[in-house]
Amino acid sequence: MTGALAHLTLAFGLLGNIVSFMVFLAPIPTFYKVYKKKSTEGFQSAPYVVGLFSAMLWIYYAMLKTNVLLLITINSFGIVIETVYICFFLFYAPKKARMESLKLIVLLIVVGFGLIVFSTQFFASGVTLGVIVGWICLVFSLCVFVAPLGVVRQVIKTKTVEYMPILLSVALTLSAVMWFFYGLLLGDFNIAIPNVLGFTFGIIQIILYYKYRNNKPVSNKKMSEFEATKCPVSEMEERKIQEIVDHKIIDVAKLATLISADIIPVVTKHKETGHDAGHVALESQPRPNVPNHIIEVTA
Repeated sequence: MTGALAHLTLAFGLLGNIVSFMVFLAPIPTFYKVYKKKSTEGFQSAPYVVGLFSAMLWIYYAMLKTNVLLLITINSFGIVIETVYICFFLFYAPKKARMESLKLIVLLIVVGFGLIVFSTQFFASGVTLGVIVGWICLVFSLCVFVAPLGVVRQVIKTKTVEYMPILLSVALTLSAVMWFFYGLLLGDFNIAIPNVLGFTFGIIQIILYYKYRNNKPVSNKKMSEFEATKCPVSEMEERKIQEIVDHKIIDVAKLATLISADIIPVVTKHKETGHDAGHVALESQPRPNVPNHIIEVTA
């Protein structure tokens, strides 16, 4: 490798380390929320366990090579930070989530990584060992880069980017570019090839973001009284619903909740007393598979 090429490879490796370092730190706001609420709520540990497994796999591959020091540095940091994330998650996770996380750790880190190291060390040696481990890293990285397809599908389906953070998408795209050129200049296609896919999916996510960025999330849309209905209502029902809204007996949000639950309310009784003016008894119209019952709503 010539001097200029070596310097260029070093530059891309250093840039790859910097961008990947930022990507590894991206979940910190999430864990700050966990710390504040003292609960992991709906967060999952799988991304961090997979991240730890990936970092361990690349470290193992790098140890078999002689010219990929920068791959060792960033994945060493990755092992440390992902371990911290997992420990933090286990500390605040409820019992069920903690047990599921421990099972995943045993399955992927202990059994999975242990079998890879044992089988490759036992059945291969020398150059062949590096090639086999390299292919394992390549296949696993391709699987990881395919994961964003779920986010892409969700964005296309909902036509909003509520669940696709653009900064993380940009960071992952830049990371893929840096590591692609690093692998290409080294002549190591086990590093370069997976990042082609990472770059492609990153560009797709960025395009989708700019296409749908002005669309409001469905959950935040100001829906009218009748936008939430699952089936049309009669004129008489509409008038009665409007009468309820006009007299401020119940608010629109609660009315929309009733309607979205397949219940078309009709006023049957309105007790106006000095202390009970805010209560209305609503009787639902019977529908298929929906029992007829009385609902009391407090405005």
